[in-house]
Amino acid sequence: MTSQKLNLTIGLYNCMAYSIKVRLRALELRKIGYSIKEISDILKIAKSTSSHWLSHIKLNRKAQLRLKERKILGQYRAMLTSKIKRDKLKENLKLEAETSLKTVKLNTSLFKLLCSFLFWTEGGKSTDSYVYFINSDPKMVSMFLRLLRSSFPIDERKLRAMVHIHSYHNERAVLKFWSELTKIPLNKFSKSYKKPNTGKRLREGYMGSLRIRYYDFKIALELRSFYNTFADILGV
Repeated sequence: MTSQKLNLTIGLYNCMAYSIKVRLRALELRKIGYSIKEISDILKIAKSTSSHWLSHIKLNRKAQLRLKERKILGQYRAMLTSKIKRDKLKENLKLEAETSLKTVKLNTSLFKLLCSFLFWTEGGKSTDSYVYFINSDPKMVSMFLRLLRSSFPIDERKLRAMVHIHSYHNERAVLKFWSELTKIPLNKFSKSYKKPNTGKRLREGYMGSLRIRYYDFKIALELRSFYNTFADILGV
């Protein structure tokens, strides 16, 4: 899956947590001069969600007057200035990264090293019998599998997956999402693990965590050897 398709897929699923009606209502309130906090309070959504949805909205004079009357117009203008600076910084850093990465030689050894780092940080350390990896970030999961498949002659039949979800999740939608993302068939998914949830906090776009297992002890040992040897070379 290409980066563009991955981002599109993630974006579509991020919209699932709230209905279109809620999002449209947030836009309406913003356009008539309601603050980010007011909208989050009225619609019972996180302030960060409200800001994410609405930071691009330019307010007309009437809306700005309402904010001014409520003594928060300065905050709005400061937010716009901050956003412009932040977006410019992101653009410059992206260009710098692209330029820098053009000098990096992509080969199997590099892929194995990067894969071993992800395995080191997000993998299971209790056994050498198989490769174990768990994470909730779709891009990280996709990256780990891309590196694993590029570094080793993977037998797809040995891949297994299991989702960790809360009671508020649509299990069928979550399974479909992860199966399409990872290219692991649904019949290779174990019974979902349902974590307890208080119901007080629902994370927008959160599709649970995905646990991946690949049953090959030699690959597990090689990944451990890669990150440990690299650490030794650096004198860590």
